[in-house]
Amino acid sequence: MMTPAPLDGARILVTGATGQVAFPLIQSLSPRSTVYALARFAKTRDRQRVEAAGAIPVAADLAGDDLSAIPQDVDYVVHMAVVKSGDFGYDLKANAEGVGRLMSHCRKARAFVHFSSTAVYAYTGQQLHAEDAPLGDNHRAMFPTYSLSKIAAESVVRFAAREFGLPTTIARLSVPYGNNGGWPWFHWQMMKAGMPIDVHPERPNTYNPIHEDDIIDKVPYLLSAATVPATTLNFGGEPVSIEEWCAYIGELTGLAAAYRDNPQAFGSLQIDPAAMHAAIGKTRVDWKEGIRRMIAHMEQQSTHS
Repeated sequence: MMTPAPLDGARILVTGATGQVAFPLIQSLSPRSTVYALARFAKTRDRQRVEAAGAIPVAADLAGDDLSAIPQDVDYVVHMAVVKSGDFGYDLKANAEGVGRLMSHCRKARAFVHFSSTAVYAYTGQQLHAEDAPLGDNHRAMFPTYSLSKIAAESVVRFAAREFGLPTTIARLSVPYGNNGGWPWFHWQMMKAGMPIDVHPERPNTYNPIHEDDIIDKVPYLLSAATVPATTLNFGGEPVSIEEWCAYIGELTGLAAAYRDNPQAFGSLQIDPAAMHAAIGKTRVDWKEGIRRMIAHMEQQSTHS
């Protein structure tokens, strides 16, 4: 297992700053590091929220050509930004070309972590997906550009890591969740509303949800694991099915999940975590504890709003 990268006092660029996954990381890093939080900041309240977290907002569009607002002398880059507008031209420019320009701009960094997705894998039923598993257009039914943009971005990242000698890790993220939301939260809301949850008929629909605390904990290790050529790692927690986490949400809330078989729904996408565990260690947050905390936090927020 790697030694974590030393982040205290470091200058760190985090992209996708207003998103579900990046914002808790910014909140965690800002008290001990200089954090530059990159987003388009179309909404004033998003900028204010980032500033309140102690980070320095950097307004830039990775689909554009002007990256001059982004500091070049950062120590580390954690790239979490993603665009999924459904427009192939725009999304490929933002996600694939954009990360190439970003890596060129920040080529002097000590390490670069690119957050990809397990959505790059082809659906293969109940099989585990190691890092060399076949790739495919997994999320086409719901997000037409997502999987292909992620695959294209990974290719650009590998090229740029070699071209610029920039140590890089590609982290293929499974299902992120926590106090800032996530897929289990959406299912909870659907259960509240009495809406059926679409599931692939080839059950169980198993994934590797990872709590935001584990994402925060593992980022320094992902930075430490960065190499030239780039290292690619699956990134997720324990295997849990949609059916299991919805049943547990039901235990906690008294709600019942209704399912609707849909062959176009995302099918089981369970990762082989062996390479991840060897490089950066196992996750710590038990999935039941994570969901319990998510629900308690969201209910408290609702009470105070």
